[in-house]
This record gives sequence, C-alpha cells and structure tokens, in this order.
Amino acid sequence: MPKRLLKWLFYGALLIGAFTFIYPFIWMIMATLKPEIEVAGLSLLPSKFTLQSYINVFERIPITRAFFNSLLVSSIVTGSVLVFSSITGYALSRLQFRGREVIFGVILFTMMLPFQITLIPMYVLMVKFGWVNTYQALIVPGMISAFGILVFRQAFKNIPQDLIDSARMDGCSELRIIFQVMWPLSKPTLVTVGIITFMNTWNDVLWPIIVIRRTEMMTMPQTVALFAVGGQADAQMGSILAAATLLAIPVVITYTIFQRHFIESMATSGLKG
Repeated sequence: MPKRLLKWLFYGALLIGAFTFIYPFIWMIMATLKPEIEVAGLSLLPSKFTLQSYINVFERIPITRAFFNSLLVSSIVTGSVLVFSSITGYALSRLQFRGREVIFGVILFTMMLPFQITLIPMYVLMVKFGWVNTYQALIVPGMISAFGILVFRQAFKNIPQDLIDSARMDGCSELRIIFQVMWPLSKPTLVTVGIITFMNTWNDVLWPIIVIRRTEMMTMPQTVALFAVGGQADAQMGSILAAATLLAIPVVITYTIFQRHFIESMATSGLKG
C-alpha cells in the first residue's frame, strides 16, 4: 500500500477520533442555544437561536459571584502550589540534608492515599480553626501539592549543577536560584503544574460542599451542582447545560493558551531520575 495512502488513512483516523471526542462538547454548546423543547433532540442546529437558558442561569443563581470565588481560590492555590512545591522540589533535588529520601518517600506515599481518607480529619481541623464558610478553608489545604513537588524535583534534577554552583559563587541565595535560575529553565514544568492545579481546584465540588454553606461563598462548580440537582433549574436541561458550559469555558481557555508548553513538558520532561 502506498505510503501516501497510509498517511491519509492515519490522518483520517485521527480526524474521526478528534471529532468523536469534541462532538459532545459541541452538542452541549448548541443545546444551550435551543428552545427548551428542542434540547432533547439529536439535531445539532436549533430551529431558532435563543439565549433563554443563559438568562435563566443568571437570574436563578449568583453565577457571577460564584465565578469570582472560583477564580480567586483557583488563582491563589495555583500560585501557592507553584511557589511552595518548587521550593520543596528544589530542596529534595539539590540540597543535601539528613532524612531527605525519607521525606521524599513520605510525600510519594501521600499520593497513594485517596482524598476521602483525609476528608474527615481535614474538616475537623477546619472546624477547630473556625475556617468553615471562609476562603481559608478553600485555599489553605491546597497550597502545596505532592504531585507538584514530584514534578519539580524531577525537572530540577535535569538542570546542570554547574549553573547552580555558578549562581552560588555570584552570591545568589537559594531562593534567588530557584526563582531566577530554575524557574526560567523550567517553564514547561511550571505551566504543566499550573494548569493541572488550576483545573483540579476549579473543578473541585466535594470539598467546597463540605466546608461552605453560605451562598455568597460558594464556588462555581458547587453552585452549578446545587443548581442542577437542587431544583433551581426546574428540570430544564437547557439551563443545566448552560451552567455547565459556563463552568467549562475558563478551563478550556486556560488550556488553549498554554497547551504548547503543557504538551512540551509531557513529551520531554518525563519522571526519570
């Protein structure tokens, strides 16, 4: 079989796979623009376009406030994870101290524990600290990530030691080395950890439902989940899909902007060392 034909068959298979993957998302967006009576149909295009589903969402729930809460929490958590995880990853990869490997082993062990195991102890701590219904309960538990530590440790181990030694000879402190030497050389790693942390924090529903009960403090996924199952949507599928679309858009935009760095990190960094 000619190579050109194989090439076209390969690209055709990729195109079919991509369309199969993206079609449900396209259908969801188009369904939000249909009259409610047409949402259950299989046709992609509506008989007439309408924004009533989005109007219902903004009228029935404080989606704007929820968006602000999620953006604030996700941004602070992502920034904190990048700073603290990179500092810890640098210490575990470049500094020599007693118990370093034991600490790294404990960090790896925590990655194997399901989140549900620590859920009740974490909630008890939030109650004792008086952080229930506050931003602290949403932000502080996620300010450092075992996954981020692991990725930064492996990325920093691939940077030549000579660069670090030269920076130390020039009088740089360890923190300056991290932020002025290691960070610029680890941009794909920063983007990867940042995107994954942002998406995980943005999409988290269980933890906010446990620690937040005041409507004005709820995050967007929490608000959308309660809107879908709490009766506020009046069983209108178009409104539920509109809320889900508004929830997904920030993550899609973030990934679209940084996807090149994300793919580069996944392809080149690995977890060796």
